[in-house]
Amino acid sequence: MTTTTGFQSVRKTIQGLDLSAAGKWTLYFVLIGVIAGLGSIVFHYLCQIGIHYLMDVLAGYRPPAPAGEHHMIPPTSHPLNRWMLLFLPALGGLVSGWLVYTFAPEAEGHGTDAAIDAYHLQGGFIRGRVPIIKTLASAITLTTGGSGGREGPIAQIGAGFGSFLATSLKLSDRERRIMMAAGVGAGVGSIFRAPLAGALFAAEVLYRDPEFESEVIIPAGISSVVAYCLFCLVFGWGSLFQSPDFVFRNPMEFGPYLVLALVLSGVGFLYVKSFYGITAFFHKLRIPNHVKPAIGGLCTGMIGFFLPQTLAFGYGFAQMALSNELTIPFLLALALGKILTTSFSIGSGGSGGVFGPSVVIGGALGGVVGRSFHAVLPGVVAEPGAYVVVGMAGFFTSVSNTPISTIIFVSEMTNSYHLLMPSLLVCSVAYLVSQRWTIYHCQVKNKIASPAHAGDFFVDILQTIHVKDLMALVKKVQLIPQNMLFRDFKQYFAETKQHYFPVMDDRKRLIGIFSSTDIRAVLFSPEIEPLVVVRDICTFDIITTNPAEDLNAVLRKFTTKNIDSIPVVHENDQGILIGMLNRREVIAYYNEQIQAMKEGRPAQE
Repeated sequence: MTTTTGFQSVRKTIQGLDLSAAGKWTLYFVLIGVIAGLGSIVFHYLCQIGIHYLMDVLAGYRPPAPAGEHHMIPPTSHPLNRWMLLFLPALGGLVSGWLVYTFAPEAEGHGTDAAIDAYHLQGGFIRGRVPIIKTLASAITLTTGGSGGREGPIAQIGAGFGSFLATSLKLSDRERRIMMAAGVGAGVGSIFRAPLAGALFAAEVLYRDPEFESEVIIPAGISSVVAYCLFCLVFGWGSLFQSPDFVFRNPMEFGPYLVLALVLSGVGFLYVKSFYGITAFFHKLRIPNHVKPAIGGLCTGMIGFFLPQTLAFGYGFAQMALSNELTIPFLLALALGKILTTSFSIGSGGSGGVFGPSVVIGGALGGVVGRSFHAVLPGVVAEPGAYVVVGMAGFFTSVSNTPISTIIFVSEMTNSYHLLMPSLLVCSVAYLVSQRWTIYHCQVKNKIASPAHAGDFFVDILQTIHVKDLMALVKKVQLIPQNMLFRDFKQYFAETKQHYFPVMDDRKRLIGIFSSTDIRAVLFSPEIEPLVVVRDICTFDIITTNPAEDLNAVLRKFTTKNIDSIPVVHENDQGILIGMLNRREVIAYYNEQIQAMKEGRPAQE
């Protein structure tokens, strides 16, 4: 008997599931993942070919690659030509500037911020040409020496296709936003070989507060896994960086890690101010926008003339820092120089991401702190390379307000999961210190501040408050007998401030109601007053509420008939009147609860 009942329960549950809808949405997210993965593959090929023929063949500069990647085309033996490095970024800026400002001006800068803006303000809509222009412009910017990351263009490829698919299917703005965010997660997760982090990043980067867009995580997870698998089928499995098996064993290291967190926060502030200071400078320049990236490229080339390691991606130098192969002066020059080259390359209107440079800058700073403490306290800091891993996570947290996804990002990218504890400490401190600034200006504080959620929380909060919570505001009123003569009611009306008058039958049960507006016709026709009783002017179609009803339903009733007061009746008997509830007092109570929530007090007191 029990077994049969169990089978029936399972069958009912299965029948209750909309499997066709689940399969349809899964197909959409898989398709987004396929396009994002293919976009990652194409962009990676473009970058590899561009680095070879532009940086290597023309300038003789061959930046090292991280352990998880290799040069697709064998390097040449051309000698380094610093003069070519000086002018090559300007040439790339000229071409990419013409592409962007001619065909898709919104593709300038770092693409993730544009995707965040589309999520909050554009209903998830991205023009179809933007991902294509972003891909080409970014590939040109980055392979001619411009400093930037790969996640910006890849995020826009995935986001652009998600938006296009939702628009083609005539889906709602909410569904378009989810599909666009899934594309962001898929693109970022695949190009950095970090599928879990990509999904979490797409949900976390939207807000400054430590808050996730929960409805994005599962769709982004599906798309990210598909894109990651496609990318790795072509370029091989494994993490982007290869690091020794660093292990946290000594609690005394918390001291140096705390110092690292403060250093990362300070330099993060410098990075954000430098980036947006240079961006503001170029916006004010009264010259054609097409030319601005070329000027930014020339400034980048000037720095690269002396510090070639600050050009292009720089992931190979982060790999060398993990292996403890770089000196402190080299690491300092790499970090500070990378801040300037990234600010000039992207802030001038060039195209690229900001996550990649942040990883290199954070790794270099971590190497500086790690090697410094290792020289002073070798018994405490035995492995300076561990600080490179934690520095990568902490620095991006300090400039992006994304502590959770960044910890997972760096763990997946370096295949180093034994540093979660120091990473959590450093990222938490860096986040707390750095909340006032962010490299993503389109982030909003939280869901309440997002136009994408306008009205959601109003309804949600109203649904948590019930009429029984407002019983102190429910006013006792006198029931008017249905057979009372109107001339007798006039005397009562002259002495009361009521505007709504419930009517009772001979058993003192509520049967109708009328307002002060309803009696005008009789007031101005004194000749009929002796003939009229209250029953003649009341309405029997009463809109009521009860203590169990939530305020969302109550406010809907207020607006349905445009009434200012509503009878509160017994939950199990609508003929028993408890009192009258006024609309103005309901709204005032709601505003008080919102203010209490903002101040951290209990919502209902």
